Amino acid sequence: MNKSQIFEFISKQKTAFIASINEQGYPIIRAMLAPRKIDGSEIYFSTNTSSKKVQQYTENNKACVYFYKRGKLKYQGVCLIGEMEICTDQPTKEMMWRFGDKMFYKQGVTDPDYCVLKFKGKTAEYYCDLNKEIIKL
Repeated sequence: MNKSQIFEFISKQKTAFIASINEQGYPIIRAMLAPRKIDGSEIYFSTNTSSKKVQQYTENNKACVYFYKRGKLKYQGVCLIGEMEICTDQPTKEMMWRFGDKMFYKQGVTDPDYCVLKFKGKTAEYYCDLNKEIIKL
């Protein structure tokens, strides 16, 4: 599988799992809605600035993002390894804003509790049919 096939696979998944490192040095995994945007090796998510994961990424920006598809006979998974950036600048927030977000961020796109997570992937591990490939992003 090549880089473009990896990102095509990712773009079709409805759920992402992101991992951060907690204060004790352990990984913490959370389910997220599908990415808001995929731009090359950069993947964007929206979240609350006040969330624990934002604090964890501020202290340690190492991250991974996992996507999978489970079929009747075939399981595919992609684990991306890289770094997470917290974006609170207005242009990035406006770029990621969607109509229904007002339900979660009462002050709208300028809500200080609304931010964007920008994941920058370095490598990907693709798993399918008991085989694993490592792809440099």
